[in-house]
Amino acid sequence: MLMPKRVKRRRVHRGRMTGKCTKGNKIAYGEYGLIATEPGWIKSNQIEAARVAMTRFIKRGGQVWIDIFPHKPVTKKPADSRMGSGKGSVEFWVAVVKPGRVLFEMAGVSEDVAKEAMRLAGHKLPVKTKFVKKEVAEVQINEEGGEG
Repeated sequence: MLMPKRVKRRRVHRGRMTGKCTKGNKIAYGEYGLIATEPGWIKSNQIEAARVAMTRFIKRGGQVWIDIFPHKPVTKKPADSRMGSGKGSVEFWVAVVKPGRVLFEMAGVSEDVAKEAMRLAGHKLPVKTKFVKKEVAEVQINEEGGEG
């Protein structure tokens, strides 16, 4: 399970997930990528399940990069506890994902194998996803009036 080694503050506010992703929205390492098309929180165990699904399908060939990390702690109060008495303890860690964020990258396999592996990984995640190729992703950014 992914989680930070140490954090500055153990309990944080929930925050907002409005707007599009500005960082981490380009394919940096691989040839193919899986991008989120809607905002959400992705738990550390969901990231791991998606990684396992991908690496099993490509039979440990090629290379997989995970571009998200669960930095945000989510707290929960115990059941049957009364109101007050402070904030609950940390239950799990999440990665905050906005639309356009690259979640996973892959290289060293054919396009149809990568597409199917990313589809299997996408089913493990709580957000809608889209498969993109590196050159297609760069063209989309240029058409939207982004960096060129």
